[in-house]
Amino acid sequence: MSSGKVALITGGSGGLGKMAAIFLGREKWRLMVNCRNYPGKLDEWMAEVTGENVEMGISIGDISRRNVAKRVVQETLERYGRIDALIHAVGPFIRERKWFIEHSANEIEELVHGNLLSAMWMAHSVLPVMRRHNWGRILFFGFGRAVEAPAWPDRSVYAAAKTGLVSFTKTLAVEEAPYGITVNMICPGDIVKERKEMCINDVKNIRDDETPCGRPGSGEDVARLILFLLRSKSDFVTGNIMQVTGGLDVIHPVSKRER
Repeated sequence: MSSGKVALITGGSGGLGKMAAIFLGREKWRLMVNCRNYPGKLDEWMAEVTGENVEMGISIGDISRRNVAKRVVQETLERYGRIDALIHAVGPFIRERKWFIEHSANEIEELVHGNLLSAMWMAHSVLPVMRRHNWGRILFFGFGRAVEAPAWPDRSVYAAAKTGLVSFTKTLAVEEAPYGITVNMICPGDIVKERKEMCINDVKNIRDDETPCGRPGSGEDVARLILFLLRSKSDFVTGNIMQVTGGLDVIHPVSKRER
């Protein structure tokens, strides 16, 4: 599938980014995985991936900072000489339910920088590289119904950043289509905690009465869509906001925070 192609995966130390690395490794993509910090368990699963004759590098740094994003791209180029896909799995989220007025200034900046500006800095750094080869795939992550820009009580800052990313995704898709570059957004449903790193077989017998399809989602559900979008013959699929939710609506119309 890859023909030696290179994928740069941000936020790849765990969760959906890690699953993307594992599944792309099986397809013999060459990988550069960015992590904000170097977690202890990274060595273990990196050995698992590279043990299958997959070439994989690690780049450490907070890519919500412009100079770090540029450095991560440069390190990838120095190692491989090209970047064919950017899978931007960075997306800080605060599980605690908060009204906007309750967010600290630092929380607001972290959520906006991590969910929106980080994507812009990475795209700004990687697009010239992809244009040189007249080929590229960029994938961002959102949330179910992000394309509607809905009210999401208790998640105001996160939702604002991600819905801004929707417009950015659609705009880039139009601007970069003449250069053979597709840009899409994947919107997982309530795939949280350990299920981000689980396969379909791990969850298929777990009953989930909230999800219409009857089971919870897994990291593999997302990884399979990633593999499809990276294919050469998926070049006509761009500017799309794709839900991987099992039919679940994650948005609550009123605040669920205790008053």
